[in-house]
Amino acid sequence: MKSQNQARHKYKAQDREIYANMKAITPLFVRADGRNFKRVLSTFGKPYDARLAKGIVKAVELLFLNSGFNPKLAYIFSDEINLYFDDVPFKGRIEKLDSVLASFLASALTIILDFKDAIAFDARVIPVCGEADVLEYLAQRQAEAWRNHINAYGYYGLQDTGLSEKEAEKRLKGMKAAEVHEMLFRLGINLNETPKWQRRGILIARQRHEKEGYDPKLAEKVTATRYKVVSLWDPPLFGSEEGRNLIHQLLDR
Repeated sequence: MKSQNQARHKYKAQDREIYANMKAITPLFVRADGRNFKRVLSTFGKPYDARLAKGIVKAVELLFLNSGFNPKLAYIFSDEINLYFDDVPFKGRIEKLDSVLASFLASALTIILDFKDAIAFDARVIPVCGEADVLEYLAQRQAEAWRNHINAYGYYGLQDTGLSEKEAEKRLKGMKAAEVHEMLFRLGINLNETPKWQRRGILIARQRHEKEGYDPKLAEKVTATRYKVVSLWDPPLFGSEEGRNLIHQLLDR
C-alpha cells in the first residue's frame, strides 16, 4: 500500500494536462465566436449595428498590433472572427492559442464598447493546407455570412409583422431563402441593397506601403517598406477572380 501511495505522489500535476502537448501545424485559422452576446447587445440596433462591427474591427486591429500574435489576415461577420496565421507562438499548442486569443478578444471588445457585463469568445483551430484551402475556407465562411444575413433580417422582419421571438424563430425554420427574400421585400427591405459588410463581412489585413525618408549617413533619400493594418468593409466575393487575386496578394506579402 505504501509503495502505491509513493508512486501516486510522484505523478506530477502537469502530467494530467492531457491536452498540453497537442499542437497544430501552420498554416491555420483560429475561429472565435461570441458567446451569450444577447444581453450585452440588448440596446444595440437589430439585426445589425455598426457600433458592434466597428468595435470588433478595433479589437482585431489591437490583436494585430499589441497581442504578440502576427495574423496575416482576419475575416469577420456578426460576432465571428476568423484569424489566419502562417506562424504562431507557443510552439503551436492548441490550448494556448485558443485560450489566449479568445481572452484577448473578449477583454479588448469589453474595453472598446464599455460593456458593463462580462462577455466571452470560444475559439477553435482549423488547419489548412496552402492557398487553395485558405480560399475555400474563406468562401465557405462568406457564404455563412450571407445565410446569417438572410436569417437575421428574416427573424426581425417576422417580428415586425407581429410575431413573438419564439413564433418568428419557428416560422423562419420552415421558410426557404427565396420566401424570406419575398417577405422582406414586401416589408420594404431588399437584401441585395443592404450594406456590403452585412452581406459579405469585413476583411482586415496588413497593407504594404512605401515610405520615403532620408539617411544622414548616406546623405541621400531612401525608401522603406512599412505595413499598416487596414479594414475592407466591402470585400469582393472570395470565390470570384477579384476575390482570389486579393487573397493571393495578401498571402504573398
